[in-house]
Amino acid sequence: MNIAIVDRILLRFFHELQSFFILTGRTLLRLPRRPFYYRECALQFDKLGFSSLFICLLTGLFTGMVMALQSLIQLKPFAATSYVGGMIAATMVKELGPVLASLMVAGRVGSAITAELGTMVVTEQVDAMRVEGTDIIKRLVAPRLLAMLLALPLLTAVADAISLLGGYIMAAGYGINPTMYITGIPQFMVFQDLIEGLVKPAFFGLIIAMTGCYVGLNTERGAEGVGAAAKQAVVLSSVMILVSDFFITKIFVVFRG
Repeated sequence: MNIAIVDRILLRFFHELQSFFILTGRTLLRLPRRPFYYRECALQFDKLGFSSLFICLLTGLFTGMVMALQSLIQLKPFAATSYVGGMIAATMVKELGPVLASLMVAGRVGSAITAELGTMVVTEQVDAMRVEGTDIIKRLVAPRLLAMLLALPLLTAVADAISLLGGYIMAAGYGINPTMYITGIPQFMVFQDLIEGLVKPAFFGLIIAMTGCYVGLNTERGAEGVGAAAKQAVVLSSVMILVSDFFITKIFVVFRG
């Protein structure tokens, strides 16, 4: 009996995983094809990207301040407080910036995508589009994916920049001038770190958009199902971001040699 239960769970898991990758592959293949829903893409960019700017600013500011405070306490006994700018920059750009911004956006945007598409499914709007001959993937999924691929790297860059400002606010109280703070940044970072800091949020944006769209388009059980689907999308996308972050970091470490 237990073996049969495990077997059913595994079969469902791999079926869902296969369906997710099929939807992702079809969406990526149809991105460069006509028709192009420019207005829908712009609307989704504003809704999913620009509307998340404040929470990313807030996250970056206080993360940078906390990191600076902790770093200054640790570096002060060694008279190495001048390195605080470089430490914050390297940590935020390569790791904390992309991950924290993506998790914040996943909680806000992932649930919104799922709830919106889930509501369209349970109210049979998606079925009506299919009857009219509308390509659901091109009309509903592709604009949201494109918006996230563009918005999340920009949001991450803003969060990184504001975290450096927050770090300097704390460092100024320890007698560190702007020149000393900025000079320490190139000592801890190389150009590849900037590339890594932009590749990660782009990949995380794909995870957030596709997870929200997949779960939303497979919503069942009416209004109750919409709420459960939104919660499921946030949990899944957050876990996938944390897991994929390790593997992407490992790939960059290998290429760096």
